[in-house]
Parts: sequence; C-alpha cells; structure tokens
Amino acid sequence: MQSKLLLILLLLPIITYAQENNIEGELGENIVILDSTSRPPINPLSPAKAAFYSAILPGLGQAYNKKYWKIPVVYAALGTGIYFYIDNNNEYNRYRDAFKNRLAGFDNDEFWGTDSQGNALASPQISNSALIRAQRTLSRNREISLLITIGIYALNIIDANVDAHLLQFNVDKNLALKPHFKFNELDATTNLGLTLNFQF
Repeated sequence: MQSKLLLILLLLPIITYAQENNIEGELGENIVILDSTSRPPINPLSPAKAAFYSAILPGLGQAYNKKYWKIPVVYAALGTGIYFYIDNNNEYNRYRDAFKNRLAGFDNDEFWGTDSQGNALASPQISNSALIRAQRTLSRNREISLLITIGIYALNIIDANVDAHLLQFNVDKNLALKPHFKFNELDATTNLGLTLNFQF
C-alpha cells in the first residue's frame, strides 16, 4: 500500500504538468499551448535555400541565415584566391611570350638583358631552360590557385547549408553540454571533464 502511494506521489507532478500544457478542445482534440520560450517552427527547406543562394551569389546564403559578419570573410577569401590566380597567369604569360620570341629567333625579350648603352647582350641573362622551368612552376601555381578558389566557393555553400541546419537546433538553457576545469587545492592537480546538464 505504501509503495502504491509513493508511486502516485512521484507521478503526480508529471500528470499535472501534462494537464497544464494539453487542454481538451471542444471536439475532443488536444490543443497544445506553447510558452513564450518555445523556438520557431522548423523549416526543412531552409538549408537547401541557403545553399542555393550561396551557389548563385557567394555570401547570399550567409545573409539569408542572418550571419552578416561572414560575408566579408567569404569575399576576402575568394578575392585572395582570384588575385593569386590572375597574378600567376600574368607571370606565366610573360615567361611564355619570352620563350616563344626566342623560338622565333628574336633576342629582344625582357629576360635577355641589355648593357649600359641599351644594346642586347650577346647571351641571355635567363636561359631557355630557366624559362621552361618558370613556366612549369607558374602553371602549377595557377592551377593550385584555381583549385583553392573553387574550394573556397564550395566551402561558402557548405557553410551556409550547415549554418541553416544548426539554426534550427534547440539550444535553450534546459540542455547544456559544457567543458569544466577544476583545480584541486589539496594535491595541486587539475581535473578536466565534460558536463551534461538536463533540467526539467
């Protein structure tokens, strides 16, 4: 008899809490009352929209997620990749044009060199093999810059998608996962750990 009474006393707060949140409607259906701390409704298409917007115009997905501070970061990263691609491409074209001039029999390219009177030297300052090596290096650097720029563009899309997913998670104070660091004064040791708090 006492165990039944104890069980009823333990279940009574749960039953009364459920009755506060669910009210029987006129037709018998349950009406759920949402309190002011409830989170906004989940939109399953929100991550897809954010990724689509970022694919059309980089940074637009971040604006859709209202993370405006990320837009300058996206454009700075993309601008850096594009700058290095253009710079490597221009340098590659310089060395390629000089090498083509030498194959055509001209000795007036910028890498040939001139004496103090401005006359072309008898031998080039940069050899043909050095021009070929420079073209290979600059071509490789240009391709790497292009791949990095494409990777940054893809990361922009992934960031917008993941951020839109994370915005829909419940991060209220009732559920918390926090690291803790405690110093034990008795034996001068430290304790590291992870605490999961669930309040109801």
